[in-house]
Amino acid sequence: MLSHPEQYERLRLACPEAAPTAVLAGDPCFDRILAARPLRERFRRALGVRPGQRLVLLNSTWNSESLFGDGGDAVAALLDRVAAEFPVDEYRFAAVLHPNIWHGHGPGQVRSWLDRARRSGLSLIDPLNGWRQALLAADAVIGDHGSVTFYAAALGTPVLLGAAPLDSLDPDAPISTFMREAPKLDPGTSLVSQIEGLLAGHRPLTGPAEFTTSVPGESATRLRRLFYSMMGAPEPDRPASLKPLPLPDHEPGTVTVPLHVRTWVLGPGEVAVRRRADPRPAADPGRGGELHIALHEDTRDVDHLDLADVVFRDGTPDDPRFGSPAVWTAEVLRRHRNCSVAAYVTGPSACVVRVRGEEPLLLSAAPGGDAADAPGADPAAYASALYAWLASYVPDAPVPAERLARVTDAGLRVRTGDRLHRVRIAPLTPPAPQDR
Repeated sequence: MLSHPEQYERLRLACPEAAPTAVLAGDPCFDRILAARPLRERFRRALGVRPGQRLVLLNSTWNSESLFGDGGDAVAALLDRVAAEFPVDEYRFAAVLHPNIWHGHGPGQVRSWLDRARRSGLSLIDPLNGWRQALLAADAVIGDHGSVTFYAAALGTPVLLGAAPLDSLDPDAPISTFMREAPKLDPGTSLVSQIEGLLAGHRPLTGPAEFTTSVPGESATRLRRLFYSMMGAPEPDRPASLKPLPLPDHEPGTVTVPLHVRTWVLGPGEVAVRRRADPRPAADPGRGGELHIALHEDTRDVDHLDLADVVFRDGTPDDPRFGSPAVWTAEVLRRHRNCSVAAYVTGPSACVVRVRGEEPLLLSAAPGGDAADAPGADPAAYASALYAWLASYVPDAPVPAERLARVTDAGLRVRTGDRLHRVRIAPLTPPAPQDR
């Protein structure tokens, strides 16, 4: 069964005996991907991609010449660079690894190699059932000579090749042409600048879309006709169809390593925030600004909790394990004496924050930001912005309590990358009305 007529001549040369049995059947895998294109935004939300974030998919086939290679140090070095260079509020990363990588090395070894990256927000995608959805959700792919990377290019997604072993490919196959023409990853150059350049200057190559299948959308009809003819049975009178791609489970990509947060107070009630999961704060290329540490309570770096300026967690408001967001924030500030702000993220656009010495506040996305009706930035970024505003010097509001009162009345404007988020700040429990 062939997906394109060009494969027939290569089959005839490689195995003449098989050529008479060849059937042009299309590509059911790619047809399922094409049919699910309208669901792209749902797939992105399932992967925890927020408005304004870019999802970069790392894809590797198996063998020593692939992007993953033999695993270990090479993979860790690449992912360390990802953590060092990409702000977590602007980029989201996921990885699709060939099933043979999982079976060859074992799931425990793979997860061990990728442990730091996973705690830095990398999502490992199910290699059998979730990779098509992740491919549709991606803004860019760093890949190799495997079929998933070729499918990405066929969809028109920008691709950067981290491995391109031409010697192991049929020189006449479309994949070889693609390997020669697609842009290559330069290990000696900034990854973030390469991704930004790839996205800005992307021009889809025609080969992958042309040669993936010559009969898009027809595989179900063609395959069913073939199978029933081989059985000598009449086809059903209903149209042939393929099973739609299911919606994946929600994968938020929670970051539990220490976040090194650089902030800039841009004006009254306006703060720019850049958060990185880089273990080396000195490597932050940001210029100026102030630096603080924010850390998820579920971190394995428990010794850093007493050093963090902002401690946060996520959960439902009524989770009995934490009492309530107000109870949890008070407990955190009692337990960690150097912590100034505790934030309990209650949903995609809100969190309960307690500043040391103050009553709890509700921070929530407000209309007027760049995200329109969709959730804005990670609410934990709002907490870091509030911390930075309170720690800054404002001439006409020199006391932190005065600065807090100002943004409680007017709200906060938070910038992550090139996006503006408006944040409403209100007492968690409104004051009781005065008797008249």
